[in-house]
Amino acid sequence: MNGQESAPVRRKGGRLVVIAVIAVIILLFVFFLKDIMIPLIRLEMRHDLHGVRELLADKGLFGALSVILVEALQMVVVFIPAEFIQISTGLSYPLWIAILLCDLGVCLGATIIFSLVRWFKVRNIAFEKRRGAIERLSKTMRDRNTVLLLYLLFFMPFIPFGAICYYGSSTKLSYRKYIFTIATGVIPSILVSNGMGAAGAAFLKSDLPLWILILILLALAAALIVLVLAFLKRFIFREGDGTPDSMMYAFIFFLAGILFGKRQRLTVDDELLKGVEAPYVLLINHECSEDFYFVSQLAHPRNPAVLANEYYLNRPIIGTATKKAGFLSKKLFTRDSGTVMGILRTLRKGYPVMIFPEGRLSPDGRTNRMAESGAGLYKLLKTTLVLVRIEGAYYSHPKWRKKRYPSDVRLTVRRVLTPAELKAMSDAELEKIIETELFSNAAEHMNTLYPQKDKAEGLENLLYRCADCGALYRTEGVGNELVCHACGSRHTLDDHYHFTSGPESIPAYYDAIIRLEKSELESFSLYAAVKTKIFGKDKGPVRKEDGECFLDKDKFSYRSGEKSFEIPTAELPALAFSCGEEFELYHDGELHYFYPVNDRAQCARWALLVDLLAEKRETEAPAEPAEARPARERRVRKQTGEEGERSHEKA
Repeated sequence: MNGQESAPVRRKGGRLVVIAVIAVIILLFVFFLKDIMIPLIRLEMRHDLHGVRELLADKGLFGALSVILVEALQMVVVFIPAEFIQISTGLSYPLWIAILLCDLGVCLGATIIFSLVRWFKVRNIAFEKRRGAIERLSKTMRDRNTVLLLYLLFFMPFIPFGAICYYGSSTKLSYRKYIFTIATGVIPSILVSNGMGAAGAAFLKSDLPLWILILILLALAAALIVLVLAFLKRFIFREGDGTPDSMMYAFIFFLAGILFGKRQRLTVDDELLKGVEAPYVLLINHECSEDFYFVSQLAHPRNPAVLANEYYLNRPIIGTATKKAGFLSKKLFTRDSGTVMGILRTLRKGYPVMIFPEGRLSPDGRTNRMAESGAGLYKLLKTTLVLVRIEGAYYSHPKWRKKRYPSDVRLTVRRVLTPAELKAMSDAELEKIIETELFSNAAEHMNTLYPQKDKAEGLENLLYRCADCGALYRTEGVGNELVCHACGSRHTLDDHYHFTSGPESIPAYYDAIIRLEKSELESFSLYAAVKTKIFGKDKGPVRKEDGECFLDKDKFSYRSGEKSFEIPTAELPALAFSCGEEFELYHDGELHYFYPVNDRAQCARWALLVDLLAEKRETEAPAEPAEARPARERRVRKQTGEEGERSHEKA
């Protein structure tokens, strides 16, 4: 009985101690408020480093105590940045004293937060806004790794220390582990900020050359980055390495959420996905480069692997990160059995796979023609097929514009096809369903107003030909107008991205260009002097050279010195390109990037003409005879590795 009564007594006594400590802290704040705290905060809001330095030096010991209290206040309030007071402290005191004062302030603020959360269940609005981001990063961590997660969060430049403390207080960590983690986790950041202040003080006092000051600041920043990377590699990113359950996967999507998620208003309709068990294959139309993040927000039972362009996955830093995150690579518009095997391995491990069957971004807001029919492959994977449509993302970040605009993005699971349903369909039926459910026309889904005054900037790199006079490479996007410098025509975009005169929309203008190009499809001949960047086969060395590209209705040709090659257009399903920059293709396993020396807008023309030739071949191709289907299915099985599945499983 005594044991049952002692717990409430201890709890009550502990609460009284906490209240007493908080009362003392409040009195200290009040004592310092008028003469030091308010002037100090005002100077901070004005970013007056010199004024803060003089104030702290004038107040002596009280100035040092004020540093601790201001640092603690910034922790509790969360949204006030702490770097200013830390740099100011580095300017005002010897480095070791500055670090000690700031760390004591952090510990005081962390203790107040711990008391408020554990004893009084206080919720901080600024923290709640960041809770989702922190929880997304923590969802793959086990309870025993909470301390490591807190260390990781301290290395995140987007999350204030106070928000991390509110999160740590809401876990089951003991106060001893909690405060030790906080006290040590903030030291690298404090050291860098104080070091910057100390370097600034040396610059002011000792006539330190400016170039030396800059080198010191860069060295401090580099040291922090190296420390962060070493910590992440050693402790955080090892669990689930190489799969979508890895911390690297969570980290990538955490950063993507910060960069992309805040600016877009995403609506998700995934009712059809509920109850669907992993693994499955997701097919999605491709409106902007952030689509992979939007699709990750569906209610997946397991994190989906992303099938992405091999070029990005082979870049030094991005490639290492995406490999650890379980991303799959694909050589665009080329047969790649390694990709298919990677999909199969991922599905066998129980993960969904995210595929954008267009293989490229939509140029004008309408879903691209599927360059390579994958119906046979999807059926032979023998897994559920989930068809997802994205709408509203195109005008937020179209292919031809570098800037991102806020937009209303809608993500809808349009249809779920079971393996049994897929087996009962012909390839043609499945292809028709995929094309229908994934098709979107951005010009028809205009729920967002775009009041920006530079909507047409860069548009000439897509609408490279005047719809009125047919002149090539004479259009220019100026503000909200597409101007032709040949005939003087002007087409203005309104807040719905529709033209106020002439072609109704960007797709309509693009159609006008298509009609002009089709009229010359049998006789055109393109030439471009190019700067070529070649990525070696199997991650071989990168080479650069000058060359010449040629294209007509029969073949694509390239020549550089004594080197040359030709590719029949019948073997070019599509030509990937970046607006106003380059067009690209694979030859002999090597990725060639061609940068035109003149008229970079022509990149869109080369790609469009290859598309029109492919469309013409499809239109004129005779229907496949029934007796040819078994042979084709055998080719698909061979590509998927189904015939060698037993030997693969043994390996």
